[in-house]
Amino acid sequence: MPFDGARFLVRAEVVDGPGGRRTAVVAATLDDIEEATVALRNAFTVVVPVLTMALAALLWVVVGRALRPVEAIRAEVEDIGGHGLDRRVPVPPGDDEVARLARTMNGMLERIEKASDRQRRFVADAAHELRTPLTRMRTELEVDLAHPGSADPVATEASVLAEVEGLQRLVVDLLDLARSDAAIAPQSVALDRLVVDVVEAARPDATTTIETLLDPVTVEGDAPALRRLVGNLLENAVRHGSDCVVLTLRAEHKFAELAVTDDGPGIPPAEAERVFQRFTRLDPARTRDDGGAGLGLAIARAVAEAHGGSIAVDVEHVGGARLVARLPI
Repeated sequence: MPFDGARFLVRAEVVDGPGGRRTAVVAATLDDIEEATVALRNAFTVVVPVLTMALAALLWVVVGRALRPVEAIRAEVEDIGGHGLDRRVPVPPGDDEVARLARTMNGMLERIEKASDRQRRFVADAAHELRTPLTRMRTELEVDLAHPGSADPVATEASVLAEVEGLQRLVVDLLDLARSDAAIAPQSVALDRLVVDVVEAARPDATTTIETLLDPVTVEGDAPALRRLVGNLLENAVRHGSDCVVLTLRAEHKFAELAVTDDGPGIPPAEAERVFQRFTRLDPARTRDDGGAGLGLAIARAVAEAHGGSIAVDVEHVGGARLVARLPI
């Protein structure tokens, strides 16, 4: 029969049979193989590229939709300036990575907003505290210049010198406050010996008796900063105490607990937090002339928090004020 140009695969093999050795020939057409090869070639040249393009388009749409919240977050953050810290990035629904990223960004913006507000209030308060003594000094000098015959240069010089000394203390407090917000360089500090040094330095000028009950305690921290913390607590207690100030130090649940107690008028429970705010003075216990700039306890709390600790007023204490600082051992 005609083969019509068909191709075959032929195999011949000599076999032994009843009539002797014979040659067996088997042939099979290659049409099915060639048709499969053509179909496979067409798939690779046409179908696969089309499917690849369709898959790429699908991925483009899916990835674009998935990254759309990220682009919204980026655009919002880019548009937030120094005066728009109250704005927040949009949070997509769900609890996937993008939603958690948005919540983290909003938390960061909230912390930045609070820090910026604190900085603005601090600058405004500092400017006010600096302006007041400068205004008094200028007034005294202008009065002396306007009335040279009736002026008392010695009194003016003494008054101006006192104002300058107050300004110097204020500037030192502001620098200490700025340093307390910076990173500390921890080292082993024998807190009991540090308290003894601070007390011995304060005793000659103290108007009250200072007593100590100290257990040996060592903490990790910055010695000058901790010295400032203890000194501020002691200065506050001596200023408001009547006859006696007591400092106690002990180890309590992996914390060093330093308590400074005085027998003065005490701190009302309603003011227990406000006394640690910057430039805070309680009336009539504290005045501008008698109570400093109102930064001592704010600096003490900033130092304690920089060391991972805390400081608070013991509102249950009766008969004076008791301030307790806790620092991790």
